[in-house]
Amino acid sequence: MSVKFSGTITRSGGLIDAINKNLRQINLKAVSRITISFDPFKENVRHTRDFLFFLSSPKVTATNPNCAVKTNIICNRAPSTISFSLIPAVQETSQLKQIKIDADNLTSLELLQICNKYVTKLAPKEEIVNVIKTKSEKKAGAKKR
Repeated sequence: MSVKFSGTITRSGGLIDAINKNLRQINLKAVSRITISFDPFKENVRHTRDFLFFLSSPKVTATNPNCAVKTNIICNRAPSTISFSLIPAVQETSQLKQIKIDADNLTSLELLQICNKYVTKLAPKEEIVNVIKTKSEKKAGAKKR
């Protein structure tokens, strides 16, 4: 008797692939302001700074151009915190005004996963609108390609 193969055929892409996967899923439509405060002289602040860098990427900011990202640099050895202020429409449905994350002992991947779990879930759903095209519009679109 042979033992059946179980598991994946390929290996995972690793940490960078997991970060890219979570970055593609982020949706900031439910957020009006993000406030990130950290002490730059603390030991494990690198992941909070990386998270700030990931939030300022063009693809993430394109999900909500009206979202303001504010950085507070503090020098009193306070823990790193990330605060998401929600838009009024989401505040009414979720009964929350803001979401605070204590980011002191979290990695950048864990911060992205938490953001996807709690913030992206609150984003309003987009309604899909079917556009009916005439034959001439279909032909014009095919010629442009």
